[in-house]
Amino acid sequence: MNVGINDTPHRALPSGFLFGAATSPHQTEGGNIHSDWWQLEHAEDSSMREQSGMACDSYHRWQEDMDLLAASGLNAYRFGIEWSRIEPEEGKFDESAIRHYADMVSTAHRLGIRPFVTLHHFTSPEWFSDKGGWASKDCVQSFLSYVDAILPILRLGVSGIVTINEPNMVAIMGRIRAGEVSFSDLEPGVLPEPDAGITANLIESHLRAVAFLHQELPGTPVGWSVANQCVEYLDGGEARAVEYSRTVEEQFILPARSDDFIGIQSYTRTVFGEGGRKVEADPGDLTSNGWEYYPQAVAGALRLTHQMAPQTPLIVTENGISTKDDALRIRYTETALSCIADLLDDGLPIRGYFHWSLLDNYEWGSWEPTFGLIAVDRHSGHYERTPKPSLAWLGGWASKGCLPKVRKN
Repeated sequence: MNVGINDTPHRALPSGFLFGAATSPHQTEGGNIHSDWWQLEHAEDSSMREQSGMACDSYHRWQEDMDLLAASGLNAYRFGIEWSRIEPEEGKFDESAIRHYADMVSTAHRLGIRPFVTLHHFTSPEWFSDKGGWASKDCVQSFLSYVDAILPILRLGVSGIVTINEPNMVAIMGRIRAGEVSFSDLEPGVLPEPDAGITANLIESHLRAVAFLHQELPGTPVGWSVANQCVEYLDGGEARAVEYSRTVEEQFILPARSDDFIGIQSYTRTVFGEGGRKVEADPGDLTSNGWEYYPQAVAGALRLTHQMAPQTPLIVTENGISTKDDALRIRYTETALSCIADLLDDGLPIRGYFHWSLLDNYEWGSWEPTFGLIAVDRHSGHYERTPKPSLAWLGGWASKGCLPKVRKN
């Protein structure tokens, strides 16, 4: 595919639009030994096919990652602070880890990158999970104590803070880890209902963190990001679709209506048909991780969230495709960005776009999915980074200050 953009129809971006890529700490840093996920990976009865190990070694090579992002023309980087590194033991905060993430924020500023920080991206300290995790009576205060401890990092200036990544998925994981449900017992491709108690605790933790951060960091945008299924239906599927969307998405969007933004995380869609059964996609339309190729999903996710929170700014905090065909990655992303351009024309308050992911990284039990704009050679021991054409293509649009507008078929 020709990655040139000069002849492609386009739409100018609003002033201040965040245009970047995203990572999470556990998936890229490596050696996250104090986290609950590390313990899950190494348990004798672990269901995870592969371990994270040194991941992409980004705890040591993060500046190289930032250099490549900045050189591409992208203007923002969403990365996470790993709670288990900050607080490996309850009440004991690691000053060297705090300095590490402070260096990342400072370097981003030096490179002209706007840092956009996630405080919790699925992983928690082992001690927190041993106490019951997000189901425990102390979870809210534990999270707030951690947020207080990392204020020196955040006071260096960030363009946004995601308190909790995909709380709907966190509440579902709680049920799976407790042994209450198993994906093997479910309709393929349909998520179980989130745990009600964990959901309530996550919402309280988020709202109290937002209030605290507004007090300590006035003017810094704070919100959280929701995993969007882009739920659609055919004849006979409406009732199931409405209930499913309410359960897995909407109850997490509603509490965020007063936030500074809501993060949208969209990859594909879930369609219900006759009898409320999920409609399976044609095998020829599946991405390498088994999801339907449907880049228009981001439009459905944005429209639903805007309908529920019409006054709240929206940021696409994750969007991408697992594929080894980088030309297909460009085509998918071009369609997704074109959908966003159309929604901007319609007046939706979309303030940013972060591609998932900057790197080919660890995908929660497997190294097989490849979402990255940059390939990482984990096998040589050198963790060499090789930018894909999609990185230059996406950075070119950011540098131009535009989004493509192409046919979305």
